[in-house]
Amino acid sequence: MALLSIVLPAYNEEQNIENTCRVLSELLENNGIDYELVFISDGSRDGTFERIRDAAEKNPRIRGAEFSRNFGKEAGIFAGLEMAAGDAVVVMDCDLQHPPQVILKMWEMWQDGAQIVEGIKSGRGRESIWHRLFAGLFYKIMSALIKIDMNASSDFKLLDRKVVDVLLELPERNTFFRALSFWTGFQTKTVCYEVQERQFGKSKWSFWSLMKYAISNATSFSTLPLQMVTVMGVVSILFSLILGVQTLVKYLMGDAVEGFTTVILLILIIGGFLMLSLGIIGHYIARIYEEVKGRPKYIISRVTENVQGNVVGSWHRKD
Repeated sequence: MALLSIVLPAYNEEQNIENTCRVLSELLENNGIDYELVFISDGSRDGTFERIRDAAEKNPRIRGAEFSRNFGKEAGIFAGLEMAAGDAVVVMDCDLQHPPQVILKMWEMWQDGAQIVEGIKSGRGRESIWHRLFAGLFYKIMSALIKIDMNASSDFKLLDRKVVDVLLELPERNTFFRALSFWTGFQTKTVCYEVQERQFGKSKWSFWSLMKYAISNATSFSTLPLQMVTVMGVVSILFSLILGVQTLVKYLMGDAVEGFTTVILLILIIGGFLMLSLGIIGHYIARIYEEVKGRPKYIISRVTENVQGNVVGSWHRKD
Protein backbone atom coordinates (compact mmCIF):
# COMPACT_ATOMS: atom_id res chain seq x y z
CA MET A 1 0.00 0.00 0.00
CA ALA A 2 1.25 3.46 -0.93
CA LEU A 3 2.28 5.70 1.95
CA LEU A 4 1.16 9.33 2.23
CA SER A 5 3.37 11.70 4.20
CA ILE A 6 2.01 15.01 5.44
CA VAL A 7 4.62 17.66 6.27
CA LEU A 8 3.47 20.28 8.78
CA PRO A 9 5.86 23.15 9.60
CA ALA A 10 4.92 24.74 12.92
CA TYR A 11 5.99 27.87 14.77
CA ASN A 12 4.50 28.53 18.21
CA GLU A 13 1.51 26.29 17.46
CA GLU A 14 1.19 24.33 20.70
CA GLN A 15 -2.57 24.99 20.78
CA ASN A 16 -3.08 23.41 17.35
CA ILE A 17 -0.94 20.26 17.49
CA GLU A 18 -3.39 17.94 19.29
CA ASN A 19 -6.37 19.02 17.20
CA THR A 20 -4.41 18.76 13.95
CA CYS A 21 -3.22 15.24 14.79
CA ARG A 22 -6.74 14.14 15.66
CA VAL A 23 -8.41 15.63 12.57
CA LEU A 24 -5.84 14.34 10.08
CA SER A 25 -5.54 10.90 11.66
CA GLU A 26 -9.30 10.35 11.71
CA LEU A 27 -9.67 11.58 8.12
CA LEU A 28 -6.95 9.35 6.69
CA GLU A 29 -7.79 6.25 8.75
CA ASN A 30 -11.49 6.51 7.88
CA ASN A 31 -10.55 6.58 4.20
CA GLY A 32 -8.11 3.68 4.40
CA ILE A 33 -4.98 5.70 3.56
CA ASP A 34 -1.67 4.62 5.03
CA TYR A 35 -0.03 7.77 6.35
CA GLU A 36 2.53 9.50 8.51
CA LEU A 37 2.46 13.01 9.95
CA VAL A 38 5.80 14.83 10.00
CA PHE A 39 5.88 17.93 12.21
CA ILE A 40 8.76 20.41 12.14
CA SER A 41 8.92 22.88 15.03
CA ASP A 42 10.73 25.90 13.63
CA GLY A 43 12.50 27.00 16.81
CA SER A 44 9.20 27.54 18.62
CA ARG A 45 9.36 29.39 21.92
CA ASP A 46 6.31 27.69 23.41
CA GLY A 47 5.54 24.01 24.01
CA THR A 48 5.04 23.06 20.35
CA PHE A 49 7.65 20.31 20.31
CA GLU A 50 6.45 18.90 23.63
CA ARG A 51 2.95 18.56 22.12
CA ILE A 52 4.45 16.88 19.04
CA ARG A 53 6.38 14.46 21.25
CA ASP A 54 3.24 13.65 23.26
CA ALA A 55 1.32 12.96 20.05
CA ALA A 56 4.14 10.73 18.74
CA GLU A 57 4.02 8.63 21.91
CA LYS A 58 0.30 8.01 21.37
CA ASN A 59 0.48 7.41 17.62
CA PRO A 60 3.61 5.87 16.01
CA ARG A 61 2.57 7.37 12.67
CA ILE A 62 3.35 10.82 14.03
CA ARG A 63 6.97 11.97 13.97
CA GLY A 64 8.64 15.30 14.52
CA ALA A 65 11.76 17.38 14.94
CA GLU A 66 12.68 20.74 16.38
CA PHE A 67 15.13 23.28 14.98
CA SER A 68 17.82 24.74 17.23
CA ARG A 69 16.41 28.18 16.36
CA ASN A 70 13.97 29.79 13.96
CA PHE A 71 15.22 29.10 10.43
CA GLY A 72 12.02 30.07 8.59
CA LYS A 73 9.15 28.28 6.89
CA GLU A 74 11.16 27.32 3.80
CA ALA A 75 13.69 25.47 5.95
CA GLY A 76 10.83 23.80 7.84
CA ILE A 77 9.29 22.55 4.61
CA PHE A 78 12.55 21.12 3.29
CA ALA A 79 13.36 19.47 6.62
CA GLY A 80 9.95 17.82 6.49
CA LEU A 81 10.53 16.66 2.91
CA GLU A 82 13.87 15.21 4.00
CA MET A 83 12.24 13.26 6.83
CA ALA A 84 9.17 12.14 4.85
CA ALA A 85 9.23 8.54 3.65
CA GLY A 86 5.97 8.56 1.69
CA ASP A 87 5.36 7.72 -1.96
CA ALA A 88 3.48 11.03 -2.05
CA VAL A 89 4.01 14.02 0.22
CA VAL A 90 1.52 16.74 1.11
CA VAL A 91 2.77 20.04 2.53
CA MET A 92 0.22 22.03 4.52
CA ASP A 93 -0.12 24.51 7.36
CA CYS A 94 -0.25 23.18 10.90
CA ASP A 95 -3.23 25.39 11.83
CA LEU A 96 -5.56 23.58 9.34
CA GLN A 97 -6.30 26.74 7.39
CA HIS A 98 -5.58 24.43 4.49
CA PRO A 99 -8.76 22.24 4.61
CA PRO A 100 -7.92 18.58 5.33
CA GLN A 101 -10.74 17.27 3.10
CA VAL A 102 -8.85 18.55 0.05
CA ILE A 103 -6.11 16.01 0.79
CA LEU A 104 -8.48 13.25 -0.36
CA LYS A 105 -8.91 14.96 -3.75
CA MET A 106 -5.16 15.40 -4.05
CA TRP A 107 -4.63 11.73 -3.24
CA GLU A 108 -7.12 10.66 -5.92
CA MET A 109 -5.44 12.88 -8.52
CA TRP A 110 -2.05 11.43 -7.59
CA GLN A 111 -3.38 7.90 -8.01
CA ASP A 112 -4.66 8.94 -11.44
CA GLY A 113 -1.14 9.96 -12.50
CA ALA A 114 -0.60 13.55 -11.36
CA GLN A 115 2.92 14.12 -10.05
CA ILE A 116 2.15 17.52 -8.53
CA VAL A 117 -1.24 18.66 -7.26
CA GLU A 118 -1.33 22.39 -6.57
CA GLY A 119 -3.77 23.81 -4.05
CA ILE A 120 -5.26 26.99 -5.55
CA LYS A 121 -7.06 29.47 -3.29
CA SER A 122 -10.62 30.25 -4.37
CA GLY A 123 -11.12 32.41 -1.27
CA ARG A 124 -8.82 33.84 1.40
CA GLY A 125 -11.23 33.57 4.34
CA ARG A 126 -11.57 36.41 6.83
CA GLU A 127 -8.65 38.75 6.30
CA SER A 128 -8.34 42.48 6.83
CA ILE A 129 -8.55 44.69 3.77
CA TRP A 130 -4.93 45.72 4.25
CA HIS A 131 -3.76 42.13 4.36
CA ARG A 132 -5.74 41.35 1.20
CA LEU A 133 -4.30 44.36 -0.62
CA PHE A 134 -0.74 43.54 0.43
CA ALA A 135 -1.15 39.85 -0.43
CA GLY A 136 -2.55 40.78 -3.84
CA LEU A 137 0.36 43.16 -4.50
CA PHE A 138 2.87 40.56 -3.30
CA TYR A 139 1.57 37.88 -5.68
CA LYS A 140 1.41 40.27 -8.64
CA ILE A 141 5.02 41.31 -8.09
CA MET A 142 6.16 37.71 -7.60
CA SER A 143 4.30 36.58 -10.73
CA ALA A 144 6.07 39.28 -12.75
CA LEU A 145 9.47 38.47 -11.26
CA ILE A 146 9.45 34.70 -11.69
CA LYS A 147 7.20 34.50 -14.78
CA ILE A 148 4.76 32.15 -13.03
CA ASP A 149 1.18 32.93 -12.04
CA MET A 150 1.42 33.05 -8.26
CA ASN A 151 -1.83 34.98 -7.68
CA ALA A 152 -3.73 32.17 -5.97
CA SER A 153 -0.89 29.77 -5.21
CA SER A 154 0.05 28.43 -1.79
CA ASP A 155 2.37 25.99 -0.08
CA PHE A 156 -0.53 23.53 0.11
CA LYS A 157 0.33 20.88 -2.45
CA LEU A 158 0.98 17.20 -3.05
CA LEU A 159 4.27 16.03 -4.53
CA ASP A 160 5.16 12.64 -5.95
CA ARG A 161 8.25 10.98 -4.48
CA LYS A 162 10.13 11.66 -7.73
CA VAL A 163 9.45 15.40 -7.37
CA VAL A 164 10.50 15.37 -3.71
CA ASP A 165 13.79 13.69 -4.58
CA VAL A 166 14.50 16.29 -7.28
CA LEU A 167 13.85 19.16 -4.85
CA LEU A 168 16.09 17.62 -2.20
CA GLU A 169 18.94 17.30 -4.69
CA LEU A 170 18.97 21.04 -5.40
CA PRO A 171 22.17 22.48 -3.86
CA GLU A 172 20.85 26.00 -3.18
CA ARG A 173 20.17 27.08 0.39
CA ASN A 174 17.94 30.08 -0.28
CA THR A 175 14.86 28.33 -1.60
CA PHE A 176 11.33 29.30 -2.63
CA PHE A 177 9.35 26.07 -2.34
CA ARG A 178 6.15 27.44 -3.86
CA ALA A 179 7.89 28.42 -7.10
CA LEU A 180 10.35 25.51 -7.23
CA SER A 181 7.51 23.01 -7.55
CA PHE A 182 6.39 24.89 -10.69
CA TRP A 183 9.97 25.04 -11.94
CA THR A 184 10.45 21.25 -11.85
CA GLY A 185 7.95 20.93 -14.71
CA PHE A 186 6.36 17.61 -13.75
CA GLN A 187 2.78 16.75 -14.68
CA THR A 188 0.63 19.11 -12.62
CA LYS A 189 -3.04 19.29 -11.74
CA THR A 190 -4.83 21.80 -9.56
CA VAL A 191 -7.53 21.66 -6.91
CA CYS A 192 -9.35 24.69 -5.49
CA TYR A 193 -9.92 25.32 -1.82
CA GLU A 194 -11.05 28.09 0.47
CA VAL A 195 -8.86 29.16 3.37
CA GLN A 196 -10.37 28.07 6.68
CA GLU A 197 -10.47 29.98 9.94
CA ARG A 198 -8.00 29.14 12.68
CA GLN A 199 -9.48 27.38 15.68
CA PHE A 200 -6.63 28.38 17.98
CA GLY A 201 -4.02 31.11 18.07
CA LYS A 202 -3.35 33.79 15.48
CA SER A 203 -1.19 34.20 12.39
CA LYS A 204 2.52 34.68 13.03
CA TRP A 205 2.97 36.72 9.84
CA SER A 206 3.31 40.48 10.26
CA PHE A 207 3.56 43.11 7.51
CA TRP A 208 7.33 43.30 7.87
CA SER A 209 7.83 39.54 7.98
CA LEU A 210 5.78 39.20 4.78
CA MET A 211 7.81 41.99 3.18
CA LYS A 212 11.07 40.29 4.14
CA TYR A 213 9.72 36.96 2.89
CA ALA A 214 8.76 38.55 -0.45
CA ILE A 215 12.17 40.15 -1.00
CA SER A 216 14.00 36.97 0.01
CA ASN A 217 11.96 34.80 -2.34
CA ALA A 218 12.16 37.25 -5.22
CA THR A 219 15.96 37.41 -5.11
CA SER A 220 16.42 33.69 -4.46
CA PHE A 221 14.41 32.67 -7.53
CA SER A 222 14.68 35.53 -10.05
CA THR A 223 17.37 37.80 -11.52
CA LEU A 224 14.82 40.33 -12.80
CA PRO A 225 15.60 42.87 -10.03
CA LEU A 226 19.21 42.91 -11.30
CA GLN A 227 17.97 43.59 -14.81
CA MET A 228 15.97 46.50 -13.41
CA VAL A 229 19.29 48.16 -12.53
CA THR A 230 20.11 48.29 -16.25
CA VAL A 231 16.65 49.68 -17.01
CA MET A 232 17.10 52.44 -14.43
CA GLY A 233 20.50 53.26 -15.93
CA VAL A 234 18.98 53.56 -19.41
CA VAL A 235 16.19 55.79 -18.06
CA SER A 236 18.75 58.02 -16.34
CA ILE A 237 20.81 58.34 -19.55
CA LEU A 238 17.74 59.17 -21.66
CA PHE A 239 16.58 61.73 -19.12
CA SER A 240 20.04 63.29 -19.05
CA LEU A 241 20.27 63.41 -22.87
CA ILE A 242 16.88 65.09 -23.19
CA LEU A 243 17.77 67.64 -20.53
CA GLY A 244 21.19 68.18 -22.09
CA VAL A 245 19.75 68.81 -25.57
CA GLN A 246 17.18 71.22 -24.13
CA THR A 247 19.86 73.14 -22.25
CA LEU A 248 22.15 73.29 -25.31
CA VAL A 249 19.36 74.55 -27.58
CA LYS A 250 18.41 77.29 -25.13
CA TYR A 251 22.06 78.26 -24.77
CA LEU A 252 22.53 78.58 -28.54
CA MET A 253 19.36 80.64 -28.74
CA GLY A 254 20.78 83.01 -26.17
CA ASP A 255 18.23 82.00 -23.55
CA ALA A 256 20.38 80.08 -21.09
CA VAL A 257 18.58 78.64 -18.09
CA GLU A 258 19.85 79.39 -14.64
CA GLY A 259 19.46 75.68 -13.93
CA PHE A 260 19.75 75.50 -10.15
CA THR A 261 16.41 73.68 -9.67
CA THR A 262 17.09 71.45 -12.68
CA VAL A 263 20.53 70.46 -11.41
CA ILE A 264 19.18 69.65 -7.95
CA LEU A 265 16.36 67.52 -9.39
CA LEU A 266 18.78 65.74 -11.71
CA ILE A 267 21.15 64.95 -8.85
CA LEU A 268 18.30 63.66 -6.69
CA ILE A 269 16.87 61.43 -9.43
CA ILE A 270 20.19 59.96 -10.51
CA GLY A 271 21.30 59.62 -6.89
CA GLY A 272 18.11 57.78 -6.05
CA PHE A 273 18.59 55.40 -8.97
CA LEU A 274 22.20 54.78 -7.93
CA MET A 275 21.35 54.02 -4.30
CA LEU A 276 18.50 51.71 -5.30
CA SER A 277 20.75 49.94 -7.79
CA LEU A 278 23.48 49.50 -5.16
CA GLY A 279 20.89 48.11 -2.75
CA ILE A 280 19.68 45.53 -5.26
CA ILE A 281 23.21 44.52 -6.21
CA GLY A 282 24.19 44.36 -2.53
CA HIS A 283 21.27 42.05 -1.78
CA TYR A 284 22.35 39.64 -4.51
CA ILE A 285 25.94 39.76 -3.29
CA ALA A 286 24.66 38.85 0.18
CA ARG A 287 22.81 35.90 -1.35
CA ILE A 288 26.00 34.76 -3.08
CA TYR A 289 27.89 35.14 0.20
CA GLU A 290 25.34 32.97 2.01
CA GLU A 291 25.49 30.29 -0.68
CA VAL A 292 29.29 30.24 -0.80
CA LYS A 293 29.55 29.70 2.98
CA GLY A 294 27.73 26.41 2.48
CA ARG A 295 25.97 26.38 5.83
CA PRO A 296 23.02 23.95 6.15
CA LYS A 297 19.46 25.16 5.60
CA TYR A 298 18.61 24.20 9.16
CA ILE A 299 19.95 22.55 12.31
CA ILE A 300 17.85 20.03 14.21
CA SER A 301 18.33 20.00 17.97
CA ARG A 302 16.03 17.11 18.89
CA VAL A 303 13.59 14.63 17.40
CA THR A 304 10.84 12.36 18.63
CA GLU A 305 11.95 8.90 19.76
CA ASN A 306 10.56 7.17 16.64
CA VAL A 307 12.90 9.13 14.32
CA GLN A 308 16.15 7.49 13.29
CA GLY A 309 19.06 9.45 11.85
CA ASN A 310 21.76 12.01 12.51
CA VAL A 311 20.43 14.96 14.53
CA VAL A 312 23.65 16.93 14.83
CA GLY A 313 23.41 19.51 12.08
CA SER A 314 21.02 18.92 9.21
CA TRP A 315 19.22 15.59 9.45
CA HIS A 316 19.74 12.83 6.88
CA ARG A 317 17.40 9.87 6.54
CA LYS A 318 19.02 6.46 6.89
CA ASP A 319 18.42 4.19 3.88
